Amino acid sequence: MIEARHLRVLRAVAVGGSFSAAGRALGCTQPAVSQQMKALETSVGTPLLVRSGREMRLTQAGEALVRHAGTILAGLTAAEEEVAAIAGLRAGRVRLVSFPSGSSTLVPTALAALRAAHPGTRVFLEEAEPPASVEMLREGECDVALAFRYEGAGGAEEWDDLVVRPLLTDRLVGLVPERHRLAGAGSVAIGELADEPWIAGCPRCRGQLVEVCEDAGFTPRIDFATDDYPAVVGLVGAGLGVAVLPQLAIESARPRHARVLRLEPAVRRRIVALTLPDLAQVPAVAATLEQLARAAAR
Repeated sequence: MIEARHLRVLRAVAVGGSFSAAGRALGCTQPAVSQQMKALETSVGTPLLVRSGREMRLTQAGEALVRHAGTILAGLTAAEEEVAAIAGLRAGRVRLVSFPSGSSTLVPTALAALRAAHPGTRVFLEEAEPPASVEMLREGECDVALAFRYEGAGGAEEWDDLVVRPLLTDRLVGLVPERHRLAGAGSVAIGELADEPWIAGCPRCRGQLVEVCEDAGFTPRIDFATDDYPAVVGLVGAGLGVAVLPQLAIESARPRHARVLRLEPAVRRRIVALTLPDLAQVPAVAATLEQLARAAAR
């Protein structure tokens, strides 16, 4: 195997014409240059220099190796500088996947802070709900995934192979039209909405809604279902039904003609940022996780 340090010595010998000149250029002794040249000739299996008195000239193999040495060493230098830039957060790339309500609340604050601190780091954002986002992380399609799990739900072991950075606990809230009989109430028991038409959200949230309602003794009559939170808010505001949404979704949707009510008993979901153990050591990924945590704490 040809080592970069040996190529540097060979090139110095070719330029200087002798071991002593190469030693002066490299800041080492003549015997050290001689030893490294012997090691290089052993590794390639052929002489690279012809010694004639005090002068040295390259063999055909030596000329070929010197011709390639410049390109090889320049490539190594460029690689070292690029890696150093990434390690020092002067450059880098992070692929982030988030669920929609996280994309519109936590992510903008986090990425703005990340850009201000490390302008050379680029972040690519894509939206997906868990468990699809978690699968993307495991498949190598992203570096960080924002995900959530409802309290009391099973499957905690699904994240055992991942680095889990807790961000916040998001409480579900009720949403009713502004002229609804309960619009003036500060809170509502979900059973009080048993006879209402319902607007359901994303598939996972829809499943959670049905489960919460069944625990309260009824099955919700879902008239409309959409993955778009602003659409849910708009449908409720138009008087077409009631809904239960995460607080983060309400913060991003700015409901009009609808009233937000505290839901009793409380239903919460745990918001986390996930990454793989090896990726957690990458400076740009670690910085992204840190900024997401800071955004969640505000």
